[in-house]
Amino acid sequence: MIEGAVSSYEKIKSKTSLREILEVACSFEASARDFYTDLIPKVGKNMRWLVEELAAEEQQHFDLLNGLASREDIAEQIKAEVRIPTTDTRFSDAVQLPDLGAKPDDQAVLQYAMGREQIAMEHYRSLAEGTEPGPIHDLFGYLADEETKHKTELEKVYYEVVHSGGV
Repeated sequence: MIEGAVSSYEKIKSKTSLREILEVACSFEASARDFYTDLIPKVGKNMRWLVEELAAEEQQHFDLLNGLASREDIAEQIKAEVRIPTTDTRFSDAVQLPDLGAKPDDQAVLQYAMGREQIAMEHYRSLAEGTEPGPIHDLFGYLADEETKHKTELEKVYYEVVHSGGV
């Protein structure tokens, strides 16, 4: 093979279907929802509202992605092959959840949540940039914007908790 040439196998390996991407995104959002739901009784009352809100947001994202994946009017688009984003491995790995223990510390919860929002924000932005205009592109752009807002809000709460002594 010529130096610098990309083999056919590498080209195939660098792409996946939008259906597979949506399935992974649904798993990502479902695992986050379940993680936060399980975390609710473990956190202190001052953080419970935030964890409940995070669980609800992840459920909304799951519903949006799942709804898109089942739309018959875009079934052909979902079969399309797209380049796998460079963020794919980090995003897929984030389905694996940490064990924060029976009484997680507020700072650890916030750090985990901010990191997860960062990964999702980058991944959805990359997916939006790599898809054609239409419902799929719009949803990924919307989710990227939502994750950005969530991360910003979490950073504010983190600052209050860590630097100001609590919410």
